[in-house]
Amino acid sequence: SPVPSLKREMRNLSEECSLEPVTVSMAYVYFEKLVLQGKLNKQNRKLCAGACVLLAAKISSDLRKHEVKHLIDKLEERFRFNRRDLIGFEFTVLVALELALYLPESQVLPHYRRLTQQS
Repeated sequence: SPVPSLKREMRNLSEECSLEPVTVSMAYVYFEKLVLQGKLNKQNRKLCAGACVLLAAKISSDLRKHEVKHLIDKLEERFRFNRRDLIGFEFTVLVALELALYLPESQVLPHYRRLTQQS
């Protein structure tokens, strides 16, 4: 399954952009919810991964405008998609998550623990 390798990409990119482990953890939870809802396919899975990182970054950290732009540049480069598609997908992810971007700690903690123990 491409899911573990996509999550690895999400983590590596997040580290390159100095995002916090809690942000990556949130992105993972969003991503897994999309997987469980059967939203992922070969065409959109990179966009899904990218949109999850972008949303988590916007929600969990006070990114400045140029930092958001830098993150989008990086996502575009790493996952080889078009930023217009990414922004469109952000909305798709929001709807799939029913706008529930603030996650209960119980969902985020397991990922967070794994990420912080790895590094």
